[in-house]
Amino acid sequence: MHSEIDTIRNDVLKTVSESQKFITPIKLEKEISSKYLLNKKQAKSIIRDLNATGELAYTYKYGCTFLEKSFNRSVRISKHVVLKPPGKHYTPQHDDVVIQIGHGASFGTGEHPTTRLSVRGIEYVLRNDEHLKDKREISLLDIGTGSGILVITAGMFGIKTGVGIDIDPCARAEAKENVKLNGLKDTIDISDQPVANIHNRFSVITANLRYPTIKKLFFHINRITDKHGFVIISGIKVNELNDVLRIYMRKQFRCLWKEIENDWAGIVLKNTVLRLQS
Repeated sequence: MHSEIDTIRNDVLKTVSESQKFITPIKLEKEISSKYLLNKKQAKSIIRDLNATGELAYTYKYGCTFLEKSFNRSVRISKHVVLKPPGKHYTPQHDDVVIQIGHGASFGTGEHPTTRLSVRGIEYVLRNDEHLKDKREISLLDIGTGSGILVITAGMFGIKTGVGIDIDPCARAEAKENVKLNGLKDTIDISDQPVANIHNRFSVITANLRYPTIKKLFFHINRITDKHGFVIISGIKVNELNDVLRIYMRKQFRCLWKEIENDWAGIVLKNTVLRLQS
C-alpha cells in the first residue's frame, strides 16, 4: 500500500512540475481521483500530505489559488545541482553541487523552467572535459543575472572568474548576498555595467532573457565571446527557437545542446570562428 501511495505522490509531483498551465487544487484532485480511482477524501489527503512535507506549495495568482512545486526546501534541478534555501539541511549525494539561494524578489530561484534549463546548459558545458578542460582559466558573464543563480552555479563548478550584470538594483543586492552565502566573493563580481560597455571576452556567456532581448544582444554577445567560447541561452519559447538559432548560427555559432521543458527551450552554442589576437 505504501509503495502505491509513493507512486501516486511521485506522479502528482511530476504532473505539477511538467504542467504548462497553473493547476488549481480542485483540478488536481479530479485528475488524481480519475487516474487512480480514488474518492475525493483520498485525493485531498495526498495533496495535503505533499503540502505538509514541503513538496507542494499553495500560491495565489490572478485571483485564484494554485498548487506549484515548493522551492522552500532542497530541490534537485539538474543531474548535479541541488538548490537549498539558507538554513535548511541537506545531505549531499556523491557529486552533488549544493547552491544556497535566498527566496527574494529577483528572478532565478529555480522555480521557472528557463532557470533550470540554463543550469543544465551550464552543467553540460562545465562538467564535460571535452568542452573546457581547465575550469581554473574559465571566465563567465551572466547577462541579466537576477538572483545570481547562474554565475553562482558556474562558480561552484570551479571557474576562475564570473561576472553577473543586471540593471535592477534590487536584483544586484540579492545576487551579492547569494554570492556571499555560497562563499564566492573572491570569484564572482556583481555589476550594473551595461553589456555595451563590456569589452573583455569571456569563455562562457549566459543569458536567460526573453526573445526580443536575446535577438538584440546578438551583436554584443558575438563581440565578447572568446574563440571556442560557449553561449548558453534560455528564456525563449519553443516557437521562437528556430528564429534564435537562425540569427546566432548564420555566422560562427554552432548548436551543441538543446533541451525543452514546458514549452520553454534552452540551448548551448559554440563559437567556431578563430579570432585574431587583439
